[in-house]
Order: sequence, then structure tokens, then C-alpha cells
Amino acid sequence: MNLVLREGYTTGACAAASAKAAVTVLAGMPAPADVEIPMPDGGRAVIAVERCSIAGSRATAAVIKDAGDDPDVTNGSLVEACAQWSDAEGIEFAAGEGVGTVTKKGLQIPVGEPAINPVPRRMIENAVREITKRAVKVTISIPGGDAIARNTFNPRLGVVSGLSILGTTGKVRPYSHPAIKETLRCELNVAVANGARNLVFTAGNIGTRAALEKFGVGRENVIEVSNEWGFMIDLAAQAPLEAALVAGHPGKLAKLTEGWWDTHSSRSGSAAPIVAAMAENITGRTMSDLNTVEGIFESLSPEQKKIVADELAQNVAAAISVRVQGRFPVAAALFDMKGVMLGSFGDLARWLV
Repeated sequence: MNLVLREGYTTGACAAASAKAAVTVLAGMPAPADVEIPMPDGGRAVIAVERCSIAGSRATAAVIKDAGDDPDVTNGSLVEACAQWSDAEGIEFAAGEGVGTVTKKGLQIPVGEPAINPVPRRMIENAVREITKRAVKVTISIPGGDAIARNTFNPRLGVVSGLSILGTTGKVRPYSHPAIKETLRCELNVAVANGARNLVFTAGNIGTRAALEKFGVGRENVIEVSNEWGFMIDLAAQAPLEAALVAGHPGKLAKLTEGWWDTHSSRSGSAAPIVAAMAENITGRTMSDLNTVEGIFESLSPEQKKIVADELAQNVAAAISVRVQGRFPVAAALFDMKGVMLGSFGDLARWLV
């Protein structure tokens, strides 16, 4: 039996619904129990309003974000809009509690602006314009958003003090990868826009920690690719980079040598046979009793570890170089679970700052 996963709504859709409800009350109409908003694809959505009120010249409304069956960190959060008439033209956007402000170039929103992306801005404007043509200031808040944002990519992207209001379709489709890929695209754009030309691409915490501690590069020059290597390397090939360093555990990076550019365990094979075959060639002994990459390296002498790791790092760098068609030199550094460098390939000097 196929399990059908329930879709939800993005923070952008929730912000548009809150804004429409707030402006409805601001315009002198009764507080709505729900609102219908236009969606980017031309459809419409009805979203329940959690609360709505007016005090003096300011009206406030909020909805609870329902991300459906997607494990969204903002699922269940209150997305609030405060509306007041404005002397400016059109819709004026402001960041309230828990909504970030852009501080770095390279994103879709200029520096100094609330981190409300273009599509959500249009959604809010279209929803509000169904109620009034007057100029309105809309302040979007997500109480507790600042704490949630610390566990997202926002600090790396230069979005401070809160979350971004995101969404290109208005809907959250469970367990899809577009959001991850869009975040990686933004991270690369921000790094390049702020002058980074020698980037470090890591598979996760091990590579990132090593890059920060062993090499001393700035956090803004490190991009955690997770499992999306094919997508990220293809983007990097189009960027004005001078060089790239790939850093991480061989259990992830060895997969690239076999053409597994999505390294998630459910979509790629095990790296252990790859590393075992290399170790067997060097040591002359079988590794069939070892089924993890970490275990294989632990069984080697210090000299053997370096020989195997250096060769593997060279193969990783070569695979990526082919994918980027030699547009820039690629170096690789492999680390064990404790962050100890096992081996490397290429000139690492430019990252040793």
C-alpha cells in the first residue's frame, strides 16, 4: 500500500494569509476565521486564522504553519502579520520578531532588507490587494524564529536575527530536495558575491570542523554539501572560482570516485569495498572481514593509512576535476571521525591561512 504524504504551506503562504487577515480587520471588516489567498501557480488556498485583532492604528493576525508531513523546522510555528496604513507607496515590508535581516550580498533581497524572498513578497502583496489598494506597512514576525534560525543555513548566508520567509510555490511538498538545493545555490552565490574564490566543499561536520580548525578558513568560505555533490559541483563549475578544496570523511567522499554523486546511503552503494580494494593492493592482505571505512583505516599502519588516503584523495579530486571539466584546480583532504587528517592531494597552501 502506498503512503500518500500530506502537503503543507510555506512560510510565505502563511505570511500572505496573516497579512490578508490583518488588513481585512484594518479596513474595518470582521475578523475572519480563515482567508483565501492566491497562489503562485494561479490556484487558491484557504488557510485558517489562529487569531486576529486591532488596537488603535495597527491590526494583527496570525496563522499556525502546517508543513504537512514534511519535517520542516518551522512546522507549528506562529506566523504573524501586523498591518498599518502607510504614507509610502505600495506595500512596505518590515521584519518583526524572529524574521531575519539580510547582511550579505548575493541573495535575492538587498542588504538591509527583511529576509522575505521575492515570491513571498508577491504573495503578500497579491493577498493584500484583494482587500485594499491603499499603501500598507506589513511587519512579519515568527515568535521564537531567532532560536530556530540558529539551526538553519541562515547564519552562513548572512541573514541575522531570525528566519527567512521562503517558498516559491506556496506549498511544502514532503521529503523533496528543492529546498536543500536552493539553499546550497544561495550559499554559493553569497560566497562568490562577497569575494570568495577558493572555496571548501565538505560532506558535513567532520569536513567543516577540519576546515575551520586545521586550515583556518573563514566559515563563509565553507559550504556543507551533505549528499548533493552532483548538484553542487555542477553549480561550482559555472562560478568564477580559482580553486576548490573537498574535505571530509572517506566514507562519503570515496563514493564520488564511483560516480555516485548523490551520496545518501539509500541512493548510493557502500564506500567500504572501494577503500578495501585500495588497501588490499597496498598491504597485500584481505580486508573482507572489515565492513566499514573507519575500520579499514584503523587496521592500517600509519604509513599505510597515508598511502591509501593520499591515493583516494587523488581519485576524489580527479573525479570532481572531470565533472567541472578542469575549469579550476581541485584539492582533497580526508579526515577520520576524530578530525585527524588521513591524507590529501593537491596544493593546500592557499587554504592554510
